[in-house]
Amino acid sequence: MELQYLVREPETITPSTTLLVLLHGYGSNEEDLFSFAPTIPEDWLIVSFRAPHNSHYGGYSWYDIDLMNVENRVDVPQARQSLENILANIMSVSNRYGLTDNQTHLIGFSQGGIISYALALEYPELFNKVACLSAYPEEKIMPNMVKDKKKLEHLRFFISHGTDDATVPLEWGRKAADLLYDLSCFFSFREYMNGHGVNQKNYMDLMDFLRK
Repeated sequence: MELQYLVREPETITPSTTLLVLLHGYGSNEEDLFSFAPTIPEDWLIVSFRAPHNSHYGGYSWYDIDLMNVENRVDVPQARQSLENILANIMSVSNRYGLTDNQTHLIGFSQGGIISYALALEYPELFNKVACLSAYPEEKIMPNMVKDKKKLEHLRFFISHGTDDATVPLEWGRKAADLLYDLSCFFSFREYMNGHGVNQKNYMDLMDFLRK
């Protein structure tokens, strides 16, 4: 499935141009994280994908969520299909622009962050910097998670969460620190005084992470 997306192209594109992939949250769309573009390095290629499913409350989703089913709240087959779609679309974009010697970074918010964990930990060879905002690692959707620490050592994670997040509880977000620590991944885990969103300090720290 070819996903719809927004793109910001740099003035010059070479085989080593950095690609940044943006994955929005449940009920949102490709315009959400694309608002980050003005403060992202100008020589990067930015692609913000739209999720393939309509959500129950408007906007789009990477997979359905059943809030009444505590044990199986995630539609795992849909999530797995979205992972495959995103990978195929990243490859398509890379081929279209002739990116053969570049770095590929991910930023995902909420459900997009959950998807970003799965992408990075199942296909670590494809990614470099990974920012997961207001999310948590859902191990049910990444059965093939790589545990070979040598294959993960080049990844850099930026994890952020609001202390008053009522949508994805902070304790869920903290699972990431335990998981990434066990995998010996390089990561920064930061908590901010806000709810389910990205406040100014969070945003500034994220931009610092991308530039370093």
